[in-house]
Amino acid sequence: MRQVLVIHFSQTGQLQRLVQSVCAPLLQRGDVQVDFLAVRPAQPYPFPWPFLTFFSVFPETVLMHPEPLEPLAVDAEKRYDLVILAYQVWFLSPSRPITSFLATPEAARLLQGTPVVTLIGCRNMWLMAQEKVKARLAALGARLVDNVVLTDACGTAASFLATPLWMFTGRQKPYAWVPRAGIDEVEIVAAQRFGEAIGERLARPGAIDAPMLRGLGAVRVDEKLIASEKVGARSFKAWGTLLAALGPQHSKRRRVGLIVYIVFLLGLIVSVVPVTALLKKLLAPLTRARIRREKAYFAEPSGE
Repeated sequence: MRQVLVIHFSQTGQLQRLVQSVCAPLLQRGDVQVDFLAVRPAQPYPFPWPFLTFFSVFPETVLMHPEPLEPLAVDAEKRYDLVILAYQVWFLSPSRPITSFLATPEAARLLQGTPVVTLIGCRNMWLMAQEKVKARLAALGARLVDNVVLTDACGTAASFLATPLWMFTGRQKPYAWVPRAGIDEVEIVAAQRFGEAIGERLARPGAIDAPMLRGLGAVRVDEKLIASEKVGARSFKAWGTLLAALGPQHSKRRRVGLIVYIVFLLGLIVSVVPVTALLKKLLAPLTRARIRREKAYFAEPSGE
C-alpha cells in the first residue's frame, strides 16, 4: 500500500478545505494510506488579527526564524511514498508555522529522499515564497515533483483591500461594497483533479520522480507580478532585519518601527507600484523574451 503524508497549517480554514478537496480522491482508494499532520504553533495565532499583531510577526516570518510548535503527531521514522506540503503565504514567505516545521528534526527525517508536492493557497503573490520553500526542501534532501497554486478570485487590485479586511474582521465579505476575499469555492472543489492524477500515479509501481500534474493547470504565473515580487522580497528582508533588531515582537521600539514601516508600505503601494506597472508596460517589447523565460521557470515543475 502506498503511503502519503499531508502536512498543513490553515489559519482561516480555507487551506484546510483545499487540502480536503485534493485528498478526497486519495482517501477513496484502497491502495493508498493518507496520514495528516496539522502543524500547530505552541502559541496560537489570533483570528481575526488585531492590526499591529498582524504586522508584528512580519520580521520573523520574512527572516524564516522558527518558533516553538506543539508536539508533532507523526511517526518520523515512517517512510512515505509522497509528501504533500500545504502552506499559506505570509509577507511573500511561507507561513511561519510551516517554516518552523521545516526546521525540525522530524522534517529532516520525513523529507530526506522523499518526493514532495507543494500546495499553496494565497492572495496572488507566491513566487518568492515558493523559492524559499524550494531552497529549504533541497537542503533537507527532498525532491519537489509538483506544485499547485490557487489564488484569490477577486483579482490583484481588489484583493489589496478585500484580503486585509478578511484578516482583520474574520469575514470574507465584511461589507457589501467589498468583493469577496479568498479562493473561489468552485476552484477549491475542482482541485480534486490533482488528487485523482496523484492517485493514478501512485497506482503504478516505482518511485515518483517526475511531475504528475502537467497539463492540469496546476499553476498560473502572473507575469505582471514577477518584478514586483522580487523588489518586494528585497524590501521585506531589509525592513525585517531592521525591525527584528529593534527588539522583541511586543516591545515598544518594535511597535514604533512597525508604525513607520506600515506608513512606508502604504506610500509604496500608492506611489511606486503604479509607476513600476507603467514602466513595465512601456518596456514590455524589450523584456518579452526574459519574462517568457522567467514564467517558464516559476511554473516548474508542474507547468501552466
